[in-house]
Amino acid sequence: MTSSSTQSRKALSKIAQNRLQKELVEWQVNPPAGFKLKVTDNLQRWVIEVTGAPGTLYANETYQLQVDFPEHYPMEAPQVIFVPPAPLHPHIYSNGHICLESTRSVMHNVFPIRFSMLADILYDSWSPAMTVGSICISILSMLSSSTSKLLVMMVMGIVTERMWFLLQQRPADNDRYVKNCKNGRSPKDTRWWFHDDKV
Repeated sequence: MTSSSTQSRKALSKIAQNRLQKELVEWQVNPPAGFKLKVTDNLQRWVIEVTGAPGTLYANETYQLQVDFPEHYPMEAPQVIFVPPAPLHPHIYSNGHICLESTRSVMHNVFPIRFSMLADILYDSWSPAMTVGSICISILSMLSSSTSKLLVMMVMGIVTERMWFLLQQRPADNDRYVKNCKNGRSPKDTRWWFHDDKV
């Protein structure tokens, strides 16, 4: 990826280096199921192979994630994208940017009520307690819980290849968003709008 954020990236702090070394050792000892880290000498950028979980719409499909770590990781979230071609999914843009939402319970500070809200766990709701492994599991969970039947219908011959092309499942604003990202905009600079929390 050649975004401006990765071209002007600063070297990792000592805290970030130590944390990433610890995560790397943990990954090597106990890798998350469905993921394979492509080993390089660059600690600041990880490339991870993702294999769709059995019994899901993405079963046995393989994709690549690129994880770029900022200078102050884990206090600052890494940038996580799919290397194109990205999976067809309503929360994954064609340029690989991911809108990884989760529901969280929040206590309103004015009214004494709890309510659930959607939050992008990659950026808006990032916590230093999260790891690359936990991000990967969240992404695989998002893929695994997809309710789209288009792929299954294509395999069964119900949806033709031409219909599949016309019905590609991307976020509703995919074309506009990708066009606005042409100048190297990072997904970390995006205020995500959740189109559908039922996908």
